[in-house]
Amino acid sequence: MYDWSQHIIGEDASLVDALEQLNKLSGQTMVLFVVDADGKMTGTLTDGDIRRFLIREKKIDVAARDIMHRNFRKFKAGKIEVDDVREMRKNNITLVPCIDADGRIAEVCDFAACHSILPLDAILMAGGRGERLRPLTLTTPKPLLRIGGKCIIDYNVEELAKNGISNIAVTTNYLAEQIEEHFATPVGGVSVRCVKEPRKLGTIGAARLVGGLMHDNVLIMNSDLFTTINYEELYVRHIEEGADMTIAATPYMVSVPFAVFRSEGTRILGLEEKPTFNYYANAGIYIVRRELLETMIPPDSVFDATDLIEALVDNGKKVVHYTITGTWIDIGSPDDFRHAQDLAAHQN
Repeated sequence: MYDWSQHIIGEDASLVDALEQLNKLSGQTMVLFVVDADGKMTGTLTDGDIRRFLIREKKIDVAARDIMHRNFRKFKAGKIEVDDVREMRKNNITLVPCIDADGRIAEVCDFAACHSILPLDAILMAGGRGERLRPLTLTTPKPLLRIGGKCIIDYNVEELAKNGISNIAVTTNYLAEQIEEHFATPVGGVSVRCVKEPRKLGTIGAARLVGGLMHDNVLIMNSDLFTTINYEELYVRHIEEGADMTIAATPYMVSVPFAVFRSEGTRILGLEEKPTFNYYANAGIYIVRRELLETMIPPDSVFDATDLIEALVDNGKKVVHYTITGTWIDIGSPDDFRHAQDLAAHQN
């Protein structure tokens, strides 16, 4: 969370005090949040506000309340909408205070450090054995293998944190104690809690074990992915579609190295030379309505993500897909691992 205490100034502070405090913010976002004697926020103050006041009034013996901008941009604490976030980014507003019901600052959103603020909980599935990556995974769980000097799972946790997702849980099984030890300290400024499966519960069954979910929708993903997916766009698609489940998909092309008949029965109508067919493959990232984790995932049972998708479709629920346009690698084989390492080295 951003330390906004250095941006607080009282209404009675002098113009000189304000200039001195702004000067100490050099290299940071140079804005002050003006508060009254009760700690309620009443305005913002920038060096531009002060310059314009001096040019206009040619007075220096004034207080912050006389110069501040009263019609300031703010969020309502606990009720931040994605459209509001996009509006702030569009207007290049970096620091936005979140105001509680009493008019006080509850927290400050720093858009220099985060991309968005999504009302999502997140569950990362990290219980697999990573058998295709042996011997690397004989003593290290796959999510803790390092690419570009960082654990695979940390890339995902940090990216979730940059999208304002702070309630993150990791489900574990194989070598669970190593993952628990890894997350004993925060990653990306976020405290991550671990939930251990009592036994193997499939690719999504353990999601039902995770308590403490706060939002209406939950992002569930495999922890061994290396991806640049746009989580904000994924969430917006989910909401705009009114979906019960949104599945991130990756384009998959199949090229046939021969001429293919176009036919009707046994009659050939024409030929298509070496065609390419486009499909969409499950990318292992989902947004699901929270209530469905309890109603559609059976307790203490082996249950895969494909089982959940089929159950939702069979029960008439709305399941849609969102196509990933950036990087996506499922690190399941030595070749995938090397590819991810190459990409990470290039990004760094």
